[in-house]
Amino acid sequence: MSVSLEHYLILSALLFCIGLYGALSRRNTIVILMSIEIMLNAVNVALVAFSRYIVPLVLTGQVFALFVMVVAAAEVAVGLAIIIALYRSRETVDVEQADLMKG
Repeated sequence: MSVSLEHYLILSALLFCIGLYGALSRRNTIVILMSIEIMLNAVNVALVAFSRYIVPLVLTGQVFALFVMVVAAAEVAVGLAIIIALYRSRETVDVEQADLMKG
């Protein structure tokens, strides 16, 4: 039995659903940031799988996955800066306290 495109897409969908659940149901900003990273990795799996099975000689999916990784790294840098600012001002990483940083 070989691994087909459907197997990768199912894995990608499961990872995306797990990340979405984590991002919507948690209040800890670090867990939300990790859940968003899981969602981005699910997109990477789908991009590489489509590229491998649809057009195997062209590296389009791998290039897009690389761009997604660059955006994820920037998102982590900005997200961690916001989390550190929130922790320094409120001594908590609770999302409910994030709106209190205004003003």
